[in-house]
Amino acid sequence: MSNQIKTVLLLGALTGLIIFFGKLVGGARGMQIAFFLAVAMNFIGYWFSDKIVLRMYNAQEVTPQQAPQLYSMVGELAREAQIPMPRVYVIPEETPNAFATGRNPEHAAVAVTEGILRLLTPDELKGVLAHEMGHVLNRDILISSVAATLAGAIMILADMARFSAFFGGRDNEEGGSSVIGTLLLSILAPLAAMLIQMAISRSREYIADETGARLCHNPDSLANALAKLTRGNEQIPMNANPATAQMFIVNPLTSQGIMHLFSTHPPIEERIARLHAMRYR
Repeated sequence: MSNQIKTVLLLGALTGLIIFFGKLVGGARGMQIAFFLAVAMNFIGYWFSDKIVLRMYNAQEVTPQQAPQLYSMVGELAREAQIPMPRVYVIPEETPNAFATGRNPEHAAVAVTEGILRLLTPDELKGVLAHEMGHVLNRDILISSVAATLAGAIMILADMARFSAFFGGRDNEEGGSSVIGTLLLSILAPLAAMLIQMAISRSREYIADETGARLCHNPDSLANALAKLTRGNEQIPMNANPATAQMFIVNPLTSQGIMHLFSTHPPIEERIARLHAMRYR
């Protein structure tokens, strides 16, 4: 089964989870509301997810005059990948990180934090930008953006369900769940959404690493950047929305103990080892 088919199935699973959640929480009426919510979120995810996530992190679009080195690197990599020049954004955030968003290469954007610009060398920064351009080239960014939007909807439903349960819940005349069932589901549904996001994200990170290393012709620079970014995110944690965590080049959320197993990103040590191995190909 191709990655494209797997991804469609996984996005379908996220949509189905929203509808199933609505059925258990609100019965037949809840399922109808959840269905229309899922359709709306898919529409919004396709057309507006890039604007939503950029605004969420207060990203500011920059010009060649404002960020000449950054803009020049993105332009060089776009020419190497033979794709249109993406819009370039800077996020006013000290945590070093980056992501790409947009529905296709013609409507893509690359965003980096102020922290990453201060932390990395030019070669390392180019490696990070090449990774993000790899996502654009491989058309991963729409999938990540839609998955983040759907996961966000699930988390909103979970919060609503907990609020409803704490204030008396609802009756079961329309097939809704009990208060205890609603509370349990409000915990399990976001976990299920996270697992689906993890399945979407992990394999695509490896592919973007490999594509990025080829675009910048230096796998070691990306490997070194990943190591620095991991330490930087541990030292300066980012107040990131969990629904968008899988969009960043390294996980902005602290994942320790058993939660490391549920990270939307593959182990950083494995990613670095794979990049170093590319030197011998």
